[in-house]
Amino acid sequence: MNFKIVHNNINVLSLDKSLKFYEEALGLREVRRKAASDGSFIIVFIANENAGHQIELTWLRDKKEPYNLGDNEFHIAFKVDDYDAAHKMHEAMGCICYENHDMGLYFINDPDGYWIEIIPYR
Repeated sequence: MNFKIVHNNINVLSLDKSLKFYEEALGLREVRRKAASDGSFIIVFIANENAGHQIELTWLRDKKEPYNLGDNEFHIAFKVDDYDAAHKMHEAMGCICYENHDMGLYFINDPDGYWIEIIPYR
């Protein structure tokens, strides 16, 4: 038996805001979309050409309050080939939420508060 991880899901309050953020911050674009016939949800899978793994953004029509992320101890990690340029871009976007200089990495947060780790290729 072989298993392959294919996507992670995160729920979002504003699909448009999240799609814009993920494209600008990480170069992820919409791959496919599924919408409920009654309009109660929209699911959008995003990815880039560098990986087979996707992020599934789920928007729920009836959800109005921010999601409770608890202690926000989970995250998605991305490696980047130009760490300094990425850091400069994320700094300009105002989305860096934590830096660990000793480990040589930092985190950005998306519009819903999910953390994303940025790691240089070493």
